[in-house]
Amino acid sequence: MVELSDLPGVGEKTAEKLKDAGFADMMRLATATPKELSVKAEIGEGVAEKVIEAARRAENITFETALEVDERRKDVGHITVGSQEFNDLIGGGIETQSITEVFGEFGSGKSQISHELAVTVQLPEELGGLDGECVFVDTENTFRPERIRQIAEGFELDTTEVLSRIHVARAFNSAHQILMVDKINELIQSGVNVKLVIVDSLMAHFRAEYVGRESLAVRQQKLNQHLHSLQQIANTYNVAIFLTNQVQAKPDSFFGSPTKAIGGHVLGHASTYRIWLKKGLAGKRIARLVDSPHLPEGECVFKITSEGIVS
Repeated sequence: MVELSDLPGVGEKTAEKLKDAGFADMMRLATATPKELSVKAEIGEGVAEKVIEAARRAENITFETALEVDERRKDVGHITVGSQEFNDLIGGGIETQSITEVFGEFGSGKSQISHELAVTVQLPEELGGLDGECVFVDTENTFRPERIRQIAEGFELDTTEVLSRIHVARAFNSAHQILMVDKINELIQSGVNVKLVIVDSLMAHFRAEYVGRESLAVRQQKLNQHLHSLQQIANTYNVAIFLTNQVQAKPDSFFGSPTKAIGGHVLGHASTYRIWLKKGLAGKRIARLVDSPHLPEGECVFKITSEGIVS
């Protein structure tokens, strides 16, 4: 293993700055941009370029065959949603190394699924979990420990232990939201076994702070950087990223859904899986997979109960 201080041009002081900025992992460092490293670690861009190049040589970053990719993807894990039909719809559960986005109207079950996953990620692998911990970035004041207790009791888990393995960050604006996601690197590097990052909801602050067409370009640029940081966490640490998203009306829609997810093409391209949630009859919910790199479109029905999500 190559240490940071072993890299050419990196002394103890620079190595400490890199660690404090969340770049203790060599792959995280190798995949950073000079601008990002310069700003976050407070070093010159020239130095940042040399450090990144040295990290890339140390990691021997090059092309790999499809067979090697197939072998690497055996490390991908899945987190159960609670409903077997829902799991089957998305290929076995919420996938690590990917971004899964769910969107829908209020009351469609987005936050309920978020709470469910915060518990199920802690289950052992044979029960559909990853025996890991969760980071929950709460932008709309939706996180409720009481709901976590209910779901944990449904799985017959120790509620105190479950709550202690969920790391909650209440984000008060988009800048705070971006900062807390950046701090996840530090949390993981400190030894916390994070296997799931939830942002509920992704666009709430961006939507409120960037109003009007004149601010749209700036909003999308910041959103793109934010999503890039989340994807880096997913790839570097084999973590699942779960995002909830709001919708907006489509007044010109005569057929299909009268709403669409906000965030534009930037979010659409960044999400590996996109799932549309809608209310059904008799308290049921419908999940429709609208985008996936390898799965067909489809839908399933699930129900939200006091003990969590069931088929």
